[in-house]
Amino acid sequence: MYKKNFPITYSSSGVDIEKGNQFVDEIKPIISKTKIPGADIDIGGFGGLFDIMKLSYTDPLLVSSTDGVGTKLLLAIESKNVTGVGIDLVAMCVNDLIVQGAQPLFFLDYFATGVLSKSTAKEVIKSIVDGCLQSKCALIGGETAEMPGFYDKEHFDLAGFAVGAVERNMLLPKKIEIDDDIIGLKSSGLHSNGFSLVRKILDVSKTQLDDKTSFNDLTYSEELLKPTRIYVKTIMSLLSQTKAIKAIAHITGGGITENLPRIFNSSELGAEIYQNSWHRSGIFDWLQKTGNIEDLEMLKTFNCGIGMILVINPNETKDMLIELKKLGEDPSLIGKIIDTKNLGYPVVYR
Repeated sequence: MYKKNFPITYSSSGVDIEKGNQFVDEIKPIISKTKIPGADIDIGGFGGLFDIMKLSYTDPLLVSSTDGVGTKLLLAIESKNVTGVGIDLVAMCVNDLIVQGAQPLFFLDYFATGVLSKSTAKEVIKSIVDGCLQSKCALIGGETAEMPGFYDKEHFDLAGFAVGAVERNMLLPKKIEIDDDIIGLKSSGLHSNGFSLVRKILDVSKTQLDDKTSFNDLTYSEELLKPTRIYVKTIMSLLSQTKAIKAIAHITGGGITENLPRIFNSSELGAEIYQNSWHRSGIFDWLQKTGNIEDLEMLKTFNCGIGMILVINPNETKDMLIELKKLGEDPSLIGKIIDTKNLGYPVVYR
């Protein structure tokens, strides 16, 4: 109980405004690395600014996306390794922009925690900056919220918001047709989806994060915390060179089963996926075996090794595969578009 006349302050309630201000000042030089034409003002104002007139668009559409990292954060916190979660955050947002043909322009982040640890928060911001640099977009602002009593002391949550632009006549998806080919681009691992199931499997199997995996030289922590791939460089390079791409799908939570149908322009279109047409890394095999997970459950939960899908005219497939390899990708022809009006479901696996 407080004594009579004892002053109660915001600080004594658990929110340190001065420490928060110091943190913002300390990260300003880090964030400034992401400045691009249109975004050359320091953070700290009430709102982030972007001058799209500094760019060469003629008839642009703005495309926006927001996302988080999910319960992957709990593994990062437990492992005391948060150096990749900012890349995850940016990736989950910007990968959703490029599937519509949009170049990411700017990013905003939200960091909420029980007690602000400047060292932890700074590592996260550095990781977000890394993601923005990979995406060639500017980090123009954000929010750091200290919320005692809402989060455990060392816990934090992240949310991101990204905006990009695309010329109206370049907007994806375009019309998809039966017999179009489906090309898959590899994921780096689990990316940022399915971690509630992952954590359940770790718990039931009594697997420790610092245990060595049975399929490579990494620990489970190192394997599971691999950052989500950012596909901006590859996709934007392709879109600047060719109009062969009809549609792109970002394979996140729900896997190929749930994400691929989002780009279909007709309820009669579907996809036939060749299950053995790409290499699936060891973590997926371990999860399936250890968790006794059925094939279809895997395919509608995890990306299973494919992080991005392109739909193209089959006459363009050979050249597209060659160009993707030049860009450093290891692409696979993983399926084709089919007529599914009599099947009742949009994705079939062979």
